[in-house]
Amino acid sequence: LPGPPFTHQQMPRKMVYYGQISCEQDTERYLDVLKYVFSSYSKEVPLVINTMGWVKGEGLLLLIDIIRLLSPSHIVQMDVCDWKAMPPLTPEHVHFSAGLHTKGKQQSKCRQLGVGGMESWKYPEEEDMSAPQHKLLYVNPEFPRAGMAGEARVHSGILRDMSILGYLGQLQSPDIRAVLPLHSLVPYQVPFNAVALRVIHTDVAPSNIMYAVNASWVGLCCIPEEVRCQTDGPVLLTQTPLCDCLGFGIVRGIDMEKKLYHILTPVPPENLRLVNCLLLGNIAIPNCVLVGQQGIEGEIPYVTYDYNYSL
Repeated sequence: LPGPPFTHQQMPRKMVYYGQISCEQDTERYLDVLKYVFSSYSKEVPLVINTMGWVKGEGLLLLIDIIRLLSPSHIVQMDVCDWKAMPPLTPEHVHFSAGLHTKGKQQSKCRQLGVGGMESWKYPEEEDMSAPQHKLLYVNPEFPRAGMAGEARVHSGILRDMSILGYLGQLQSPDIRAVLPLHSLVPYQVPFNAVALRVIHTDVAPSNIMYAVNASWVGLCCIPEEVRCQTDGPVLLTQTPLCDCLGFGIVRGIDMEKKLYHILTPVPPENLRLVNCLLLGNIAIPNCVLVGQQGIEGEIPYVTYDYNYSL
C-alpha cells in the first residue's frame, strides 16, 4: 500500500475497465461495476475500500449508495476545517438519507407525551436489520492545504499518466539499458473477427470506428459470450458489457487489407488467449509516449501541430 502506486503495480484478482476518469456520466454503470467486483470478495481477509473524492452534490448521494451497497464495518471520514457541506456519515444519517439511486428509510412518526417538558418519543419498532451498523471514525486533518480544490484534478492526471507509463514499462526488456520506442516492439496480430469492439464513453458511427480505435488505449476484456462473425469483421457490440478486464494495451496500428489489429501489451500469452473483447474508453495515452518516440521523421501521427481554431 505505501508509496507511489505506479512503482509497485500488481495484477488485481478482479478488474473491470470502466473507461472514464469520472463516473458522473453513468453512475448506474458505476454501481453495477462495484457490485460485480465486490461479488468476488470472499471475506477471508480485511477489505479496504478507497472511495473517490467526489463528495459534493450527487457525489455525496452516490457515496451513500456505495455505503449502503457494501455495508462496511468502519468508515474513516476526513473533515476539512473550512468546509461544512458534508455531514458526518453516521449510521443514522446513512440509514435515513436518500442516495442517488437508493431510498432512505422513512423516519418514525413521533407524538408528544401529555406531560409538559417531556421530549417526544418514537413508536417502538422492530430493529431494522438492514440499517447500517458501521463505526464512524471522524478525522480532522491538520496538514496544510488539506482539501484544497483545484489541485487534485491536476495531480490525479499526472499520477494516471505515471501509472500508464509504469504499465507500459513492462514491455521493455530487463536485460537492456536503453528504452526501446514503441514502434521498435513487435505487436500481437489479432484478427478482426476474433474480438468484439465497443467504445464506452461516446457513440461512434460504424464507418468511423477504426479511426477511433487506432492509436488508442484499450482494455483487454473477456465476455462470456462467444464472439461469432460471419464476415471478416469488425465485430461491434451495441452495449457496453459488464465483464472481466485482463489487462491493457495500445492499438499500434490496423491492417485493413489483412483485417488485423496490431496490439502492444504486456499481458502474458496464457491470459491473452481468454481475451475476446476490446473496450475503448476516455483514457488517453500520455502525450510523451506519442511525441517522445525516437527515430520518427516529419510529423508525428495522431499529434496535432498547426490547428485552426476558427474551424
